[in-house]
Amino acid sequence: MDLSLFSTKSLMETAPEHDVEVRTQYKMPPDANFDQLGEPTWHFESTRSFTTVAKYAQYQAQSFQHSLKEEQEKLRATSTKQADYEPFGKRRRDDEATMPMRQLKFGTNVDLSDESKWRSQLVELAKIPAFCRIVAGCNLLTHLGHTVLGMNTVQLYMKVPGCRTPAHQENNSFASININIGPGECEWFAVPYEYWGSIRQLCAKRGVNFLKGSWWPGLDDLYEANIPVYRFTQKAGDLVYVGGGCIHWVQATGWCNNVAWNVGPVTSSQYEMALRSHEWNRLKSYKSLVPMQHLTWQIAKNLRLTNARLFEHVRQTLIRSLAYCRMVADYAESVGKQIKLHPRTKGEVAHYCNTCEIEVFNLLFVLEQNHKFIVHCVDCARRTDAQLTAFVVLQQITFEELSQIFDSCQLNPHKQGVIC
Repeated sequence: MDLSLFSTKSLMETAPEHDVEVRTQYKMPPDANFDQLGEPTWHFESTRSFTTVAKYAQYQAQSFQHSLKEEQEKLRATSTKQADYEPFGKRRRDDEATMPMRQLKFGTNVDLSDESKWRSQLVELAKIPAFCRIVAGCNLLTHLGHTVLGMNTVQLYMKVPGCRTPAHQENNSFASININIGPGECEWFAVPYEYWGSIRQLCAKRGVNFLKGSWWPGLDDLYEANIPVYRFTQKAGDLVYVGGGCIHWVQATGWCNNVAWNVGPVTSSQYEMALRSHEWNRLKSYKSLVPMQHLTWQIAKNLRLTNARLFEHVRQTLIRSLAYCRMVADYAESVGKQIKLHPRTKGEVAHYCNTCEIEVFNLLFVLEQNHKFIVHCVDCARRTDAQLTAFVVLQQITFEELSQIFDSCQLNPHKQGVIC
């Protein structure tokens, strides 16, 4: 692969005015995190702003030049004769202890989804094995049928030493791919999915929100709780496959760019993790970027399932989804609402409730506000108006079509499944 296509120089040549989200952070050692008073904490502070590829490239270059100048000054200083009673190394460490924390800027979430603009880069990524590709039959996220930025599209990250991606699970616990373009390296920390409950409890004890917060775990706290931590260096050209549900956090130790996206292997474990995450997010009023009801119907429609455990989970979700749609339709009709057919268009995104942000599948309760049509779930619509007087009820897929998809979803244990 020609990774130079993702270098800062290539980005400058392709789209210098492309938007870059910037996170202003404080530079700290990879295995430590401090507040403004120098006390250890799990809270990780960063402020958000925006710039362009050209401006961040200039910052990246200036940071490198400044670092070179600092190194040259250090070399000159070490060659200078120091007083016997106070070695230079000791004095320098004392000075560092009293220095204010240095700020840095992390260029994150650079969207590379525009095929007309980033065609060369996307064609290059198609060279990797199918199980890692953005678009592949064996990637569940390919079957969504619409774009979820950063998940089934590529995002790029521009870094200087010290840039941090705080600890997190990927959205809906899907697996992810991360390639270090270089030339510098990144240091990774990761905890297996099985320990996410223990991590969540530690977050609660330290006053950080596992789902919504920005946090950097203390390694000593994890070791004390008998939570294993994988720690490794990602060198230039290395591809990291982050397993489903893995909690991970990353710090750049050099100047580098990274590209990343999510993948969904067609396995029962990945589907179960995504479904559990979807339900947990719903309980915590946190939006799931992957609409699991919609995805499940797409799986039933597009894939030939050969794994019995995966088939059972998909089948159970289809049954609950179909039954719920029927109950919602019956309620709407019981209060005198006419359900209007409004078929999905190609590439139409999944719908979420404007109030509680849960996925709204098939039956949309639409309310016009300020000349905009706002989607609600049935529960929020009932809280607004029990008789649904002001709402229009739209159905995107007929019950006949849903029944046909359900009936055609069969286990094929003796047939070859999706080939990657």
